[in-house]
Amino acid sequence: MSAASHKAIATVWRMESTRLIGGLMRMVRDLSLAEDLAQDALVSALEQWPDAGVPDNPGAWLMAAAKHRAIDRLRRNDMAQRKHDELEVEHELQQLLQAPDGEQLDDSVGDDVLRLVFIACHPVLSSEARAALTLRLIAGLTTDEIARAFLQAEPTIAQRIVRAKKTLSSANVPFELPPAGELAQRLASVLGVIYLIFNEGYSATAGDDLMRPQLCEEALRLGRILVALMPREAEVHGLLALMEIQASRAPARVDASGAPVLLLDQDRGRWNQLLIRRGLAGLARAEELGGALGLYALQAAIAACHARARVAADTDWRRIAALYGALAQVAPSPVVELNRAMAVSMAFGPAAGLAIADALQDEPALQSYHLLPSVRGDLLAKLGRNDEAAAEFRRASGLTRNLREQVELQRRAAECLGRHGIDS
Repeated sequence: MSAASHKAIATVWRMESTRLIGGLMRMVRDLSLAEDLAQDALVSALEQWPDAGVPDNPGAWLMAAAKHRAIDRLRRNDMAQRKHDELEVEHELQQLLQAPDGEQLDDSVGDDVLRLVFIACHPVLSSEARAALTLRLIAGLTTDEIARAFLQAEPTIAQRIVRAKKTLSSANVPFELPPAGELAQRLASVLGVIYLIFNEGYSATAGDDLMRPQLCEEALRLGRILVALMPREAEVHGLLALMEIQASRAPARVDASGAPVLLLDQDRGRWNQLLIRRGLAGLARAEELGGALGLYALQAAIAACHARARVAADTDWRRIAALYGALAQVAPSPVVELNRAMAVSMAFGPAAGLAIADALQDEPALQSYHLLPSVRGDLLAKLGRNDEAAAEFRRASGLTRNLREQVELQRRAAECLGRHGIDS
């Protein structure tokens, strides 16, 4: 197979796999079987398209191939002995097989994909399992790609995905959208998984690189899919706005050697203005829908304050501090308080910020969180307490598993000690 043919098929698969698996899941009501059938269709494409060419409607071609395989499988399983609902599945498949150019599939494709999103992010799964399954089913990544993105062994990710499917099957999770009364809670799970994927890409928890761009790109793609499927949900717009504004900084977040560059030191001329405009428009849409005080809309509003400042000195830190105060009311957490400490320090001085950070030192959730000593180190350094600052930076370096952050924190510790020597 030529490289061009392989690239064309890979592109089609990335675009169509979610629709394909969603449509098959509706028909066969079994996630593993739906994915197997989709893979069978891909194998058929790999065998036929290099010679025959990519069809005009590749999605419909793949669905037709998958439906033929589904019918063959059901027939081989001795349909006379199978329960009534599976006979209905074959009848539905036969009807759909006769539909020209996938018309009936297209009528429900949005619902199918949305159902698939909610299944992949079902609360019965752990957050790690939800993330892996979402990247596999919705983003179309291979197990190897997911493993490399999270810096984990491929067998570990494969087992995680298999266990997730078994858990969904054992729990008899239906292929349907949550009831109206559960939608908000379940949507929060979906949004949380997408943001988890984005954050792992934006600030990698381990490894040699500060960022993993592929994960950011996939999270953005998932967010855009969700906005298209749920255009009236304010928090969906809020999350996408937040990710787009944050992603706009990516070109300026590391220097030529790959070392991290702090937000206030970044060259804002390198920020992606298209992503900023998209993010600001998404935030405005979230606010129009009444979601200004939503968890993600508030964070997007904070990011927007940075995006609107042409230079760091123009940043409206008082507004950011107020927004963090509102966020602490909506979703109180030690991490939000730590971020508020930094904002308050910029708005009202390092002593005010340090008082907030000091109050968090006994928080159990932050005992292994490297940003707590990192923030304290920064504020102590600004107050001229350099020995204490150096100790905090060294402690932060020992807590992070990201090599780039370790090096930067050790550099800051050494800088504090050097400054102390000069001052004395």
